Amino acid sequence: MSTNSRIGLKIGNGIVSVYHHWDGYPEYLGVKLSEDYTTKEKIAELIDGGDMSSIESDSDWNLKKCEPHVQYYSLRGEDCPPKLAESITEFFDQCDNCGAEYGYIFDNGEWFCYNTQSWDDKNRTLVDIPAAHPQELIA
Repeated sequence: MSTNSRIGLKIGNGIVSVYHHWDGYPEYLGVKLSEDYTTKEKIAELIDGGDMSSIESDSDWNLKKCEPHVQYYSLRGEDCPPKLAESITEFFDQCDNCGAEYGYIFDNGEWFCYNTQSWDDKNRTLVDIPAAHPQELIA
């Protein structure tokens, strides 16, 4: 079962974002973004690749082991470019439209994570991103 999310970069008043399919919860994706994607340039490069299955996959689309990489849908021939939201409300609508449970926005040098689970009473609230992966996730 996947934990869908959107990864966004605030640019001016808009948010450019992509869909992320696997492990979108803060304890994994949130930590990964906070550790490895800390500049607008790195995040722009990540988002420029379009929608992705995983931010760090150790297998290719044929499930053969390979070096860890961002597994973009474009690597299997799909055209899934980034989307522009002109407001945070539109970003949340994009989260709803792709079934995202979490929405991440990089703004002013900091990552923010929102609970975007439409079935949750805490929908659209900020969620803490842990400082590191919990031990049971990396064991």
